[in-house]
Amino acid sequence: MNSALRKFIFHDLQTVEGYIDPPDALVFLSLLAAQREAGFDGGIAEVGVFYGRTYFLLRKISGDRERILAIDLFDIEQEAGGGATQYGRFIENGRRLGLPVDEDLMIKGDSMRVEAEEIIGKVGRVRFFSIDGGHMLRHVAADSRLAAGSLADHGVIAFDDTFNPAWPEVTVGVADFLREQGGMFSAFCMTKYKTYVCRSRFYDFYCKVIGEAPDLRAFGHVETQFLGSKVARLHNPMRRRILYELMMRSGMSALSERAYR
Repeated sequence: MNSALRKFIFHDLQTVEGYIDPPDALVFLSLLAAQREAGFDGGIAEVGVFYGRTYFLLRKISGDRERILAIDLFDIEQEAGGGATQYGRFIENGRRLGLPVDEDLMIKGDSMRVEAEEIIGKVGRVRFFSIDGGHMLRHVAADSRLAAGSLADHGVIAFDDTFNPAWPEVTVGVADFLREQGGMFSAFCMTKYKTYVCRSRFYDFYCKVIGEAPDLRAFGHVETQFLGSKVARLHNPMRRRILYELMMRSGMSALSERAYR
């Protein structure tokens, strides 16, 4: 286990407003590390930046030499009283964390108007594509096509908010994407919030990564089925989640990592 990266995940990253929680952060870490060890190269892309929690996680894991493309409307209204805009807070978060944003690798606009060739031109074929943009069916359909069109053969797509009852069309969109691809892609891992898919010929590789990753041993690995694929569902017990939240709220974020060993 990488203690410095785990410290970043459980402490520094929590200072950035956002939604990726420790289980998925540890999945990101495990997948990106396994790709590096296997020599699977390529860029990284994210749709839906918010204030940068996932972006800075990707930056921290991948290092300064990796090219990470961020796509977002950056249209959250300026705070009352003339406070920083969404984009300004995103840039400031990078400065504060020592992970300055490469503004040449930003696309400020609607991801539905972005073409795969534009992504490839900026970062090359993508080895890891995080989708957390618009949550309506049309958004998921467009973003999944964008990811598939720019993905390296060995790439992974992480879909956020699957099976979240607040956003039912996300699940429909992911299911439609997998069916429309006619078996070209398979889901291999699920958490409470995300579903991870890859091209089917790399399915065995990524299943093995999830099953053997040291940082994922704390979770229960429950086998389930999704559209013809056996999927590892990572179970995060309620008692651990409560312990983690109590530690965070008690100012013990530096020690909260121990809840996930």
